[in-house]
Amino acid sequence: MYEDAVELAKRRGFFWPSFSIYGGFAGFYDYGPLGVLLKDNIVKIWKEEYLDDGAIFLDSPNVTPEPVFQASGHIARFSDLASECDQCKNKFKLETVLGFNKISSIPKSLKDAEELVEKYNLKCPVCGSVIKKVYDFNLMYRVSGDYYLRPETAQGIFVNFRLLNNYNRGKIPMVVGQQGKGFRNEISPRQSLIRLREFNQCEVEVFLDPENLKFAELYDYKKIKIRPNTGEDLYISVKEAYGKKIISNQAFAYFVLKTQVILEKIGISNDKLRFRQHEPDERAHYAADSWDAEGLIDDEWFEIVGIANRTDFDLRNHENSSGNQMRIKINEKDVIPYVIEPSYGIDRILLTLISQSMEKKDGKNLLRLPYYMAPYHIAVFPLMKKDNLKEKAEELYSKLKKVDSYILYDETGTIGKRYARQDEVGTPFCITIDYQTLEDNTVTLRNRDTAEQERIKIKDVLDSNFIKNLIENKSKL
Repeated sequence: MYEDAVELAKRRGFFWPSFSIYGGFAGFYDYGPLGVLLKDNIVKIWKEEYLDDGAIFLDSPNVTPEPVFQASGHIARFSDLASECDQCKNKFKLETVLGFNKISSIPKSLKDAEELVEKYNLKCPVCGSVIKKVYDFNLMYRVSGDYYLRPETAQGIFVNFRLLNNYNRGKIPMVVGQQGKGFRNEISPRQSLIRLREFNQCEVEVFLDPENLKFAELYDYKKIKIRPNTGEDLYISVKEAYGKKIISNQAFAYFVLKTQVILEKIGISNDKLRFRQHEPDERAHYAADSWDAEGLIDDEWFEIVGIANRTDFDLRNHENSSGNQMRIKINEKDVIPYVIEPSYGIDRILLTLISQSMEKKDGKNLLRLPYYMAPYHIAVFPLMKKDNLKEKAEELYSKLKKVDSYILYDETGTIGKRYARQDEVGTPFCITIDYQTLEDNTVTLRNRDTAEQERIKIKDVLDSNFIKNLIENKSKL
């Protein structure tokens, strides 16, 4: 479904390669009219779900001075092992080359990588030549002088910790969210929205008492695929995983569960979602433990949310580097809080949602998004553009827009083509004004998923609760 999803996205206006009139540049994508609305819906659910947990929010700059990243460890350690083919000049992450050559060893340092290259004749995945060149590749973009584009939004929250905690009246736990852009100088950007140089993040930093790593109460929820780094695959609930000590602390387990609930609400299939624990040598430099929420597209798992236990790594380093105290009083002690971080990759979530929602029905594409996630809730059509049907449809469209902003008008092509077009972009309902409308002021309401139709009075359609009940799936249609 991945290829079909990308083709549909480009053709129908969800997303497409940036700067295409100049041939396009790898790692950059634009969101089109439908993609902007779908992305907004994803972010809206994320924000509302964390507001339920008392989250506060921040918006900090994309450009960050070097001292921040010196303290956070990104200058020294935010890099990938890379390789370059002398023959075709293609650059790769070293793990890509190792995978292509069916070598399971994972080097932990540049020295280890150089020894691997000496030991094996690693072939280039593109031209087959032997690869000899390996190097450390820092993933940050330097803007100018001592300024960088941020590779994550998190540091903006950490450097503002004291201000945020004062605003929060000193309360711990404290949940802080930030939506924004991240930038990474990817060695080989690929697979449309999967690996980008500029991407959309929704990150959350949960500040906790290190002696009481608990948050809200865990509750029983649907079982999920869980793969701890022991290598076994389990099908249990997150609450069970915590009870079995597979997940290390209660707060961490709560935010794994929170992530499961949010992704399912967005429309990611529970049976195409899993949580995978990182191997110790796979974790980011700041993490004591990390789990990825991974979505399944075709037969491949992709990280869509990363959940990390950052301990007091960032706050302690910023305290030491800046000379500003990051300690607060907890139970009469001066304490640097611990941090649990769920980091949502919005681009990957959107691509996974489109891919998993696509299906073929009678040889045509159907995008079975949850109704409330669809870019538009209703499309209004005149059956024909004559005999006052067009004017009647435009009048209804104008009135509906005052009830719900996410209404679309379409009069182009046959009615069958218009239905198919809306099915393909996920619009859950279509309203058609036909000749019977002129006689009794009723319209045809059609359901995307069932193609069932029923006659509805215009006055009922204009009731303020009608569309709300439709998109919340409270209607019989």
